[in-house]
Amino acid sequence: MKDSRIELPFNTDFLSTDFLLGHVGAPFAMGLAVGYFAKKMLRTALFLGGAALVLLFIGEYYGVTEISDANLQEAADTATHAAKESGGFLMQRLSSITSRGVSGVGGFLVGFKIG
Repeated sequence: MKDSRIELPFNTDFLSTDFLLGHVGAPFAMGLAVGYFAKKMLRTALFLGGAALVLLFIGEYYGVTEISDANLQEAADTATHAAKESGGFLMQRLSSITSRGVSGVGGFLVGFKIG
């Protein structure tokens, strides 16, 4: 009698070490690293942006330059929009690493929190 079992092309054991490391562990670690880096870069950008604003305010106080409140608001809106696009791009890219994308995005959020 012939064996009627069907051979699957991949391992269906979802609790195996190989499956968990490849589909959960590695994407989580990548997301963690990207989230941590993103938070540190955001902090650095905010620090440098704040320093630039303080220098502009000092220049305005001493009459070196003139700053319009409307231009400041427009620059802040542009920077906020760019940060949102960058964050959305990173989350979308990390979610495409695995079939579900949950572990990469989860790692990003954890890394962003601890960064």
